[in-house]
Amino acid sequence: MNSPVTAINSRQNNILHPATSVVALEQGGARCVQAAQGIYVRDKDDHQLIDGIAGLWCSNIGHGRKEVAQVLAKAAEQLDYFHTFNGHTNQAQETLAERLIAMAPEGLSQVFFGCSGSDANDTLVKIAWQYQIMRGKPEKRKIISRWQSYHGTSISTASLTGLKGFHKAFNLPLDFVVHTDSPFYYQEAFAGESESEFCARLLSRLEQLIEQEGADSIAAFIGEPIMGAGGVITPPQGYWKGVQEICRKNDILIIADEVVCGFGRTGKSFGCEHYELKPDLMTTAKGITAGVFPMSAAFIATHVHDQLREASREFGGFSHGYTYSGHPIGAAVANCVLDIMERESLTDNAAKVGSYLHQALADRLAGHPHVGEIRGKGLLAAIQLMQSASEKTFLDPGKKLAAKVSEACYQKGLIIRPLPSVNSLALSPPLTLNPQQVEQIVDIVEAGINEIFE
Repeated sequence: MNSPVTAINSRQNNILHPATSVVALEQGGARCVQAAQGIYVRDKDDHQLIDGIAGLWCSNIGHGRKEVAQVLAKAAEQLDYFHTFNGHTNQAQETLAERLIAMAPEGLSQVFFGCSGSDANDTLVKIAWQYQIMRGKPEKRKIISRWQSYHGTSISTASLTGLKGFHKAFNLPLDFVVHTDSPFYYQEAFAGESESEFCARLLSRLEQLIEQEGADSIAAFIGEPIMGAGGVITPPQGYWKGVQEICRKNDILIIADEVVCGFGRTGKSFGCEHYELKPDLMTTAKGITAGVFPMSAAFIATHVHDQLREASREFGGFSHGYTYSGHPIGAAVANCVLDIMERESLTDNAAKVGSYLHQALADRLAGHPHVGEIRGKGLLAAIQLMQSASEKTFLDPGKKLAAKVSEACYQKGLIIRPLPSVNSLALSPPLTLNPQQVEQIVDIVEAGINEIFE
């Protein structure tokens, strides 16, 4: 099957591509994307496709915004780069920090800038450790994560990630990470188990894990409000309320990973807002600059920052940071993206058009013999592919049918992301999406599923 996007012979390509099979790339070549505008991308031969995943969950304002390009160019002319070590700052960073804290969940008062979701999560693990050390509890070092979670690919964050494909080739996870159950009711619930019973079982097992490991050895619990790469998994009702109560009772910090959910994706500024979750620490990236510039923002609660202040009295400078932390161009781009988000009410649009998308998918695919549930919130959705929906039998992962449906959709003009660990298809289009474009997407998704399963 020939791809509509130009193939480049990777034997002549010097790039080791992320999340890509070297052998498959050598056989099929790379796809070269040449340009993008709005919700569409184009290859060098001018083939157009709907970007149904906003790059990698991040092109929230759509592609090709001239306003952003102009701000980027002006920022580069004024201050192309200067570091933020040793108390240095820049006006764009100062403005951005003030805006982010104003919109963040209650209690978060400081922000640390980095370059990616991985480094943001890595930063907060170190901050959690220093927090516990300064409280006289250095033995509180373990981090509880969840199976099916995704938190990055650095050594520490790949350990936090609960997808075993990120572990087996690297002798991971590291021993400070312990995993608990995924809140994936559709797949993990016992036969006849209600959602509330499933939630109670997961919370009970979390308490058992804490007792087994020892609360005095656990620094933090990390979780995405809605899991992204692990399956766009929405938790059962009451789950986050229960997790929060258990963590507070056991003196365990809560780290909310908002890298995918943050900045309007779910129809609210942050995914935490759907569940009244009040984290002690929070990571964001992706949508903060709509993918235009590599940037992350890690948020810190006042009571945690108070301990960092005490640490500076004992140890001196905060011994952590990146060359590009608080980059003036990245901060300028982020401020511009926030301006667009506010002016065009894109978070509200994600809620309204997201509801339309979920309803359209349900209307079109309800009763399909090979579609289980449609899940997600706002413009974050997943379609569960099944061997038999009526008998609730799951697909054989080895057949890679989610990837085949994704390829079929690609041929028809839509980029949709296969999530192989759960045989699902993920949609996370730009937040500028309108109902007419929703219909186009749903048409292609239905046609792609039918083509493969026929």
